[in-house]
Amino acid sequence: MDPVIIVGAGPVGLTLALALARQDVPSVVLDEGPGKDEPRPARTVVLREDTAALIERLTGVALSEAGAHWAGWRSLRRKQVMREVTFDASEPSPLHIAQHVLTGALRDACADERLVKVSADSRLDAVEQEPAGVTAHTRGPKGTWWRGSYLVGCDGPRSTVRKLLDIRFPGRTAVERHAVAALRTELPWQDEALLHRMPPWRTSGPSAGEVTGRPLPDGVWRLDWLLPPGKDLVTPELLVTRIRETLAGWTDGPTPPYELLDTGVHTVHHRLARRWRVGRVFLAGDAAHLLGALGTQGLDEGLRDADNLAWKLAPAWHHGPHEALLDSYQAERRAVVAARLRAADQALPLVRGGGGLRSVVPGSARGHDTLLTDGHLGRGTLGAPGAYTSSPLAPRHLEAEVPVDTAPGAPITDVRVTAEDGSFVRLRDRLGRGALLVVLIAPGTGVWERKHWVGAGLMPRLAGAVTALPHPAELLVAESYPGAAAHSVLLIRPDGHLVTALNGVRPADLYAAAEATLGGPAKSEATTGSR
Repeated sequence: MDPVIIVGAGPVGLTLALALARQDVPSVVLDEGPGKDEPRPARTVVLREDTAALIERLTGVALSEAGAHWAGWRSLRRKQVMREVTFDASEPSPLHIAQHVLTGALRDACADERLVKVSADSRLDAVEQEPAGVTAHTRGPKGTWWRGSYLVGCDGPRSTVRKLLDIRFPGRTAVERHAVAALRTELPWQDEALLHRMPPWRTSGPSAGEVTGRPLPDGVWRLDWLLPPGKDLVTPELLVTRIRETLAGWTDGPTPPYELLDTGVHTVHHRLARRWRVGRVFLAGDAAHLLGALGTQGLDEGLRDADNLAWKLAPAWHHGPHEALLDSYQAERRAVVAARLRAADQALPLVRGGGGLRSVVPGSARGHDTLLTDGHLGRGTLGAPGAYTSSPLAPRHLEAEVPVDTAPGAPITDVRVTAEDGSFVRLRDRLGRGALLVVLIAPGTGVWERKHWVGAGLMPRLAGAVTALPHPAELLVAESYPGAAAHSVLLIRPDGHLVTALNGVRPADLYAAAEATLGGPAKSEATTGSR
């Protein structure tokens, strides 16, 4: 079987390659660049806890040592503190990391993975597909033809794959513009991120705007200033003025010493590809969607694309195409990103508009602050990870289904579980291996060795039901799960989304739910290029 061809060696493409390798699927990553990334301290990304955990599982790198977990968050408006959040073990904080550091960790992991081949200086210029596979041509010093089973375009906003497939990419251009600077300095809020709206040292006009400060390791900060609409040039003099007045305003005195490391202008576009799949070719990451206004994080969504697609490509690669399962990638991921784009587009006129109700409605400023905080912290409609509530893979009419605090289709809560070898691990650590997870909620098991209860009570019957499932599954046991009663059984997808929770051991319902998760009964279906 030919490898999966991945076009683009950014974080999404490299993550997809590693996720496929973890499920014994080989891949070739076509990198149009030289195979290394230029350090850019001002180009950073914010990852939610679960996407950071995904990268750590795939690379073996503790990202908390390479990036910065925020100790807290504060929002200010003029001189007033609108909101303060302190992060602790019960509410893990976002991770802020330089993108070149993240990409470097992924590149190193790919270099050590025998199932991943990265080809530098390989720029795609042609794609052909037929029912049995895909052929891609690259130009440059290593110009050649590549043969693959599937092809995934992870090649960014100007995606060559998307253009070759003639897929429309409608949306809005320059929704927001930010001047960006990375600098080393000391601020009063150590390890805390902050959003300052209408700072008092900028008293009028559209340039009053807002500034965001986000810490990185070693005393480095990334500062973003919202720019007024238009294409006015951001000169070095203007940027230095912004830096000096912002630092002086925050420290309530003269400008403190700082070392300027990097600068840039970040322009946010909102776009969504019409189709994410054409036959054996898929789009992921910025090739499929662009978002980022109001603090939302586009790369975080791109990594979720890779996680979602990897576990669906793996069974197709090993056992032959299952069209319903492959089609569900577009149905699930496009719907989630579209909902986030709609939420941001609806909020933009409220948050960014001037005058009108905003100036007279009590509490409107606090409401706007909540929207922005949600975007930056990965909460609410702007920031929380999407749930596949309307997924075509959702099982129907399960008599034994019971509610828990996680809705079907939503990401699971990470809890401690007992693995089949008797070890205690985190539930999230068992994700991404291609297997379904079946979790029995059994209070009290944590104080006994597995050998004392593995053959007692519900376990033998549940173990037999798990063995009979139509897809490999791992049986785990947890003492508790939020909202789950004792003896509940959870079925979880390889990407960490809950399929269903059942009231006890119900082999027929468990089998039906697992079969639905795979897109229904397997069929002999030919892949066509007309999808």
